[in-house]
Amino acid sequence: MKTKNLKKLINYSNEKIFTRLLGNKSNANYWNYVSELRKRKSKDIFEKSILLMESKIAKERIIGIDVLAQFGYPRLHKKIILKKFFHLLKNETDKNAISSLFYGIGHNNEDLTIKQIDLICSFKKNKNSKIRSSLAFALLTKEEPNAIDTLIELSKDQDYEIRDWATFGLGTQIETDNEDIRNALWKRINDKYETPRFEAIFGLAKRKDKRIKEILVTELENIDEFGSLILEAIEEFNDKEFISLIEKQIEKNKKLKKVEESWLLKTIEKLKETE
Repeated sequence: MKTKNLKKLINYSNEKIFTRLLGNKSNANYWNYVSELRKRKSKDIFEKSILLMESKIAKERIIGIDVLAQFGYPRLHKKIILKKFFHLLKNETDKNAISSLFYGIGHNNEDLTIKQIDLICSFKKNKNSKIRSSLAFALLTKEEPNAIDTLIELSKDQDYEIRDWATFGLGTQIETDNEDIRNALWKRINDKYETPRFEAIFGLAKRKDKRIKEILVTELENIDEFGSLILEAIEEFNDKEFISLIEKQIEKNKKLKKVEESWLLKTIEKLKETE
């Protein structure tokens, strides 16, 4: 949606936006409409979304879920919304609605119970990749054993985006450190896709796994414009030997110009701060 139309959207009534959402035959402007409703704190949006979640039509349930997933700034009615999400999840059969529920839960997952986490994790073998991907999102930051075991399993998924989300969850979003997590991260070190591989490297550097140093050195020597996560991993690993290695890379980069020099200088500063 163009800027002019976005400004116009602000003047739409709640009813008009819901009408547009319900009448849309494509996904055009869908998230613009949802985002606008989320920003508003009116009681009628909350009540309308709750009613939509009770609809027999999957499209209407999804609209209600998506609006309530991040309703209000700051968030409103979180406990009620989360309770409604889990009530719906128990009997939901539409794959897109289940996916929306997982994303909604993920945005509100600070105080999930063990029972709720177990229900979410029961979907880990679902055949639908969209459900498995949103499941990984729902479990981000959760330290409970079942959540970690599920992320470990999803980190081996055939779909690289799911591996990426799950590896991000294991490597960056939790503090738990054990052999199972490290083994799962090491299995992604040679992933054919760069993003899950970088997430695994970061996760191992964060846990100060000494074996990752050699890989960090190699990655630094070949760093390019997409290597910011590698520099962050070096900062986490916090080995002072990297100061001289980065200085050499700066000289090399003056000719090749493969990476922003300011990134390299910033990493040196970070390493020196902890001396």
